[in-house]
Amino acid sequence: MDDPRPPFEPQPQAVPGLTDQMNPRPDHGEDSYRGSGRLEGKAAIITGGDSGIGRAVAIAFAREGADVLISYLNEDEDAEETRRWIEEAGRKAVLVPGDVADADHCRAIVQKAVDAFGRVDILVNNAAHQMTFDDLEEIPDAEWDKTFRVNIHAMFYLSKAAVPHMAEGGSIINTSSVNADTPSPQLLAYATTKGAIQNFTGGLAQLLAEKGIRVNCVAPGPIWTPLIPSTMPEEKVREFGNQVPMKRPGQPRELAGAYVLLASDEAGYISGATIAVTGGKPII
Repeated sequence: MDDPRPPFEPQPQAVPGLTDQMNPRPDHGEDSYRGSGRLEGKAAIITGGDSGIGRAVAIAFAREGADVLISYLNEDEDAEETRRWIEEAGRKAVLVPGDVADADHCRAIVQKAVDAFGRVDILVNNAAHQMTFDDLEEIPDAEWDKTFRVNIHAMFYLSKAAVPHMAEGGSIINTSSVNADTPSPQLLAYATTKGAIQNFTGGLAQLLAEKGIRVNCVAPGPIWTPLIPSTMPEEKVREFGNQVPMKRPGQPRELAGAYVLLASDEAGYISGATIAVTGGKPII
């Protein structure tokens, strides 16, 4: 498949960004992903599921047979598009807007999934916030706090709320980043949280092993999502993806298979692991 390569045109957006304003438009696997019943009858929560990686995972999960709750901030148009793809796959879709930085909202997300599906089999902690800063002094205290609340605190709140509703064979999948191993100095707060996610995943995997619940993470490299033009300067967007050996950003559809594997019963002995999807850039 001939995926887009830099340079990309300037396309600034307001945070958190919208799919329809991107050029080229990201590929979430709408026309390419083929399911084979690997998640038949399962119920999943995906945070940040309205667009980007979350939308690609939602489409794949639905085509593999799972019902899906989509948690998102306020991107109603994107969320409705994701709902359409889930329902076209013949699965149930539930949309829950709101800020995962709030602990009570995280608990409400899980309760809505239980009310709709009767249980939780898969939790994908994918929602993230990032902003670019060139100097330490530029980072407001509130920005540092917000990044931690969205990126790592929410994973704790959601996991804690979901585990009592998960049976043996349940799966928690956290979205980390190549920044956990090779932090970008301009993304100091974001990269720091991604390192925390890596440790959270490893520790929680051990803590939940006796319950038969697996915990893993996926570490993406540069992926073409609305977060990129809405949080990065134009010069970074122009050359986005050029820094990895494949010389292009990944498309969201290229991560979906990793999440499907980790969610499936086929991964019964995989826990505490990280799957790197980085365009050839190794992680340690």
